[in-house]
Amino acid sequence: MEEHFSIDTRLGIPIPDLKKEWDEYSKYTQQAILLYWEKVRGKIPDRITDLEEVINQKQAQLSDESDFARSCQLNSEIADLASIINDLWLWYRSNQEMAGKMHN
Repeated sequence: MEEHFSIDTRLGIPIPDLKKEWDEYSKYTQQAILLYWEKVRGKIPDRITDLEEVINQKQAQLSDESDFARSCQLNSEIADLASIINDLWLWYRSNQEMAGKMHN
């Protein structure tokens, strides 16, 4: 199924990368894609938890940081991680509809 997904290095998960319209795939391939996606999708909350832990560590560093430049860098890193979390939630929620097709 990897041929229907590509690794998003920023998000740290494979995301759908379909080369054809959904209806052009056989029912068997559709089911296989949906099953694979459901496995990936199930790992998204764990990925988010891991990123939240990193944010918490960086926030702890930030609270003890007196160097302005380093504080700015930490804030930027925290914002980047928060953006990744937001995008992961979007993938998780927007693709519930895709996962719902699996059960029809």
